[in-house]
Amino acid sequence: MSLEEEVVKALLKRGYDITTAESCTGGMIASALINVAGVSEVYKEGYITYSNEAKHKLLAVEEEALEQYGAVSEIVAFQMAEGAAKAAGAKTALAVTGIAGPDGGTEEKPVGLVYIGCYVNGRVTVLKNLFHGDRMLIRQQTTEKALRMLLDRLNEDSVKEP
Repeated sequence: MSLEEEVVKALLKRGYDITTAESCTGGMIASALINVAGVSEVYKEGYITYSNEAKHKLLAVEEEALEQYGAVSEIVAFQMAEGAAKAAGAKTALAVTGIAGPDGGTEEKPVGLVYIGCYVNGRVTVLKNLFHGDRMLIRQQTTEKALRMLLDRLNEDSVKEP
């Protein structure tokens, strides 16, 4: 069973739905999920918020956070995940923001730096990653890591349920 099939199965089992908010992956996470038959039962909607304006307008990311910390930051990933879940009315959300390269990196924020926000039932976890490779490989690694993160969170969540 593929990772995305495991994620969809876990969502179906719990009766949860999902939304995605993607910047550097440009829809790859949504595409991976939509490859799974039966995903229409759980996938609500997705946002590709490549610009800061889109992050603010569609996901309610605070302009102050974008200005002070930049789009590629822990707080922006957190607000993207929370904003997507609220906008879609979903129980889970995955959000990613990062630098896929080959340009755009700095010493402070190098190419491959990606923050993944994972929202499950009102709780957001953000994971900082530093991936290596070309643009496509960084996007693929981000997609896989985000799906794995959600699956792990769903499995943790099911342990906590009575």
